[in-house]
Amino acid sequence: MGKYIAPAIILFVAILFVAKFGRPAILKAYVQTGIGNCRTMPLLCIIPEKELVNPEIDKAYLQELLPYTFPGIEISIPKGFTVIKGEVTRIYYKRKKYTAKSPAIYLLYQKPNFFINLFPQLQKQGIENNYEFVNRTMHAQFINIDNLTDTFFVIMKSAFTPNLGEQKNIKMVKFKTSDKKGFITYNLAPSENYFDCDAISDDDAFFKIYIKDEGARLDLDKVLAIISTLKTSNILDTPK
Repeated sequence: MGKYIAPAIILFVAILFVAKFGRPAILKAYVQTGIGNCRTMPLLCIIPEKELVNPEIDKAYLQELLPYTFPGIEISIPKGFTVIKGEVTRIYYKRKKYTAKSPAIYLLYQKPNFFINLFPQLQKQGIENNYEFVNRTMHAQFINIDNLTDTFFVIMKSAFTPNLGEQKNIKMVKFKTSDKKGFITYNLAPSENYFDCDAISDDDAFFKIYIKDEGARLDLDKVLAIISTLKTSNILDTPK
């Protein structure tokens, strides 16, 4: 991923200084200067193009996956992928740089209400849990910036999403199953695919699965199968 929410917060704090005079054009200008616009960063304007409700899972493919258990996460992963568990440091959401050159899957887990505890002021905007935070982030669009809250979520969208390759080809879908819901932002290419999956369980636990698929072995159906194996583990983090 190589991006951090902390710098995004710094940009947002800078925007607060013009919030008093925060007409949409001014807010857009600050975001464009600090991050980009729809042309330079298409991610800032894409939203889910469809919703997949209870997608059919290939049970035969599930048998090919290998189980992994980490603090907070149980998941099954295809053979041949390096699996890396991400961490959060200090009081802000900071992800390690994802630098593996081989096919890799990066995992991140956060407890229920993590984003509300991180940004308590959002409750005044009706954001009450992890899912509502992620949903608002994924639907944020640069072209629709009208106020400070819109600006915040566009900035979060940029910070929230890892490298997905050539952005002009990226797509996003929304999904819902019996025990979780979320979003998949992805880019399919001849030799390398990228998938960024944000899943929220029924009890509001948050999971991020970032897949760097060198060799283009996976497709959306296989990624949905991987997500279907995801659940909260009872293993606790080791004290550091």
